[in-house]
Amino acid sequence: MGIFDKFKDKAEDLKDKAGDLVDQHGDKVGDGLDKAGDFVDEKTGGKYGDKIDQGVDKAKDGLDGLDGQNDDIPDADKPA
Repeated sequence: MGIFDKFKDKAEDLKDKAGDLVDQHGDKVGDGLDKAGDFVDEKTGGKYGDKIDQGVDKAKDGLDGLDGQNDDIPDADKPA
């Protein structure tokens, strides 16, 4: 087993752990991402609000999809 195989295995383990955390605490992860986006939006004076919202949505989708399903992080724009 080469060094890159070890890195690949470690990355897969970290992905699985992150997926498990999102499964258990998706609502808190979503809230944290929303708060971070709001903070950055405030600091930039709302100048990049659309781009920030797009980034937050992509981050939510990426984290939510770690387990192959988009079911863990509630979307603020959609009813629960």
